[in-house]
Amino acid sequence: MSVSDRTLCQILLDTQTIAVVGHSDKPTRVSYQIAQFLRQVGYRVIPVNPQIREIEGETCYASLREIPERVDLVNVFRRSEFLAEIVEEAIAINAATVWAQLGIQDEAAAQTARNAGINTIMNACIKIEYQRLGVQKR
Repeated sequence: MSVSDRTLCQILLDTQTIAVVGHSDKPTRVSYQIAQFLRQVGYRVIPVNPQIREIEGETCYASLREIPERVDLVNVFRRSEFLAEIVEEAIAINAATVWAQLGIQDEAAAQTARNAGINTIMNACIKIEYQRLGVQKR
């Protein structure tokens, strides 16, 4: 099930806070670079990685459930086999959207998210889509 460009645009405009699951603290990693881009265009980015305590001055949480504030969008940089667990956490924190990056896809997890009323994007880069659609967040 694909999401229309209009829906993608609306999601990107409505989103304020993004939890990046699998956020690396290494500037050469794609998750770090995408998170930096998201910060630069105006999103609040919360890193989620149980191996790291802090990234760019932000507390890094071990799981979505530990984040003490509202998360609008969960951006996933973990392998596909972890999506079902991440979707369950996204449901538990009432996230509006789960966005799995390029190469990350699990149709059963996506269906679970959709059944819970969560916008679901799989196998797509949030930065590429943001730029392709010409979104202006600020």
